[in-house]
Order: sequence, then C-alpha cells, then structure tokens
Amino acid sequence: MCLLFPTMKPLDSEKKAMAEEAAAVEAAEEKIDFSKVEIEPLFADMVDFDTFSKSDFRAVKVKACAAVPKSKKLLQFTLDDGTGEDRTILSGIHAYYEPETLIGKTLIAIVNLPPRKMMGIDSCGMLLSAVHKEEDAEKLQLLMVDAHIPAGAKLY
Repeated sequence: MCLLFPTMKPLDSEKKAMAEEAAAVEAAEEKIDFSKVEIEPLFADMVDFDTFSKSDFRAVKVKACAAVPKSKKLLQFTLDDGTGEDRTILSGIHAYYEPETLIGKTLIAIVNLPPRKMMGIDSCGMLLSAVHKEEDAEKLQLLMVDAHIPAGAKLY
C-alpha cells in the first residue's frame, strides 16, 4: 500500500518541472544578438574545384596546449590527427583562449600546408576559426566539432 501526503508532489511532476526549467534556461542562453556583428565581405575571386580539393581538412584532437615562451600571441598545440604521430600546430590565438581550456577538444585543421617556422618551432598546418568584429572589437572562435568525430576524419 502506498500513501501520498497532500503536500507532497509526485516524483514525476518534480522531474518534469526541472526538465522544463532546464530547457527554458538553455533556450535563453542560445539567443544571440547578431545586430552589432560585422563580418568581412566574401572574396570576389572564385577558386576552381580542383584547387579547393587539394586542401586536406581533418578533425584533430587536442592532446596538449601551451603558451609559447617569449610570445604573447602564440599557443602550441600537440594534436592527434589520426596518423599515430603527434602533429604540432602554432596559432596566434592566446588573446582569445587559455591553453588548458582547449585540451580534449576536437578542432578542424588544414594538414597539408608546408611547415612554417614560428618562434623557432615548425607549425605543421593551420587551425580553422571564425572571425568577426563586434562593437569595433575583433572576436575569434575556433571551429570545434562533436567529440564523437574521430581524430583524422576527413572533411568534405
């Protein structure tokens, strides 16, 4: 026999109320005002498909990330690109991210660029990010994808 006291709500009702509250908070957080955002114009020059298809875009997992000594801008990423060997990419995004917040993230990189020496370190690729201006301040967001995408997955 189960007794319910008049002042107690059934457990299902509490769960439903909590779920509705969480959904309302999430919906409020998702609303972003883009009215003050300024983006760069699109390129006027076209790139033929053969040229575009030579770029190798891959999902990469951040294994380690650290500030480059003697640099205010550069972060050094140690990445899993699916090959079994670590890939190093340097990116001038320290003004936007602290290195420890990026460990474990899945990012997008172009992996077939020639190595470029920066602060004495070879950077073997480029991480993709989105850039815009908002109230005369530059904003940057690394392109991060679902953690279920494996390192090395090719993007088309």
